[in-house]
Amino acid sequence: MVSVPGASVHQDGETVAWEPRGHEEELNAAMEARSCARDEKADGWRSNEIVWRNVILMALLHVGAVYSLLVIPRAKALTWVWSYVCFIMTALGVTAGVHRLWSHRSYRAKLPLRVFLAAANSMAFQNDIYEWARDHRVHHKFSETDADPHNATRGFFFAHIGWLFVRKHRDVIEKGKKLDVTDLLADPVVQFQRKYYKTSVLIMCFLVPTMVPWYFWGETLWNSYFLASILRYTVSLNVTWLVNSAAHMYGNRPYDQNISPRENRWVTFGAIGEGFHNFHHTFPFDYSTSEFGLRFNPTTCFIDLMCWMGLASNRKKASVEIIQARKLRTGDGSYGAVNTRQEKEA
Repeated sequence: MVSVPGASVHQDGETVAWEPRGHEEELNAAMEARSCARDEKADGWRSNEIVWRNVILMALLHVGAVYSLLVIPRAKALTWVWSYVCFIMTALGVTAGVHRLWSHRSYRAKLPLRVFLAAANSMAFQNDIYEWARDHRVHHKFSETDADPHNATRGFFFAHIGWLFVRKHRDVIEKGKKLDVTDLLADPVVQFQRKYYKTSVLIMCFLVPTMVPWYFWGETLWNSYFLASILRYTVSLNVTWLVNSAAHMYGNRPYDQNISPRENRWVTFGAIGEGFHNFHHTFPFDYSTSEFGLRFNPTTCFIDLMCWMGLASNRKKASVEIIQARKLRTGDGSYGAVNTRQEKEA
């Protein structure tokens, strides 16, 4: 056991050292980032170059998703179930995979689990693991500035989907180049998926979801394609985007009222545990992204199951003491400084 004065992180029952930044240091870092953003605005430079390919493709995708609703009554019940299974796998590829594992390194995963999560991430079709994780680290380090890929200060639409319709702000690119991503470059699973990303997306996002119902229970390819591929993919995209938009605008801030991310129960439900966003931005290393343990958090349940099976380990948790101290120091008082973690070690 290693301890640091005033700070500790629990890692699978063991307390490991973690030195939290002081509140003044956090505010200074935030002010510096926002100062850079104001300088950019003063220069009058913000990319408004529309990426028409993305606009057209997203428009067609959402039109297809609306049409998919008409297909639901004609499809077999097993196809509905399969579409939901694909949705859960897609979500885990983002939440347990590229987010909690590769972006934040909040736990460790053995090769078989990393391969599964990489395949699930290709099913999600939200950029390859390397690019997603790199941009997400930029998002955390420079949240709500022009270096944030989906800067919520530019409005709900931009944070939700609009950021995909314009070229990346140059700050996103420049800041991303300065981050340490050696862990991503050293992971052969990440590099293999990046090298064969287009092929893996074709197979995992479209072919597998479409072919399974057709082959195993005689569903039509038309119904399979629109339900298990188009509708499932569109819903999963929007659920992920709500973390960037709604969870940065609507909800309470019990851990740090000085930052934009909020606790949003509706996003938590849809994104299988990713809506505890004020907690997550306050304690980004915590594998559960929440102080509530397994409650309302299917992704945490999945990671715990993988640990029980021996496929994952080294889960990092913010200690109860850190959480309560932070609530008292910077929270909005909405949760109160009481211990609500359900999985406190004996």
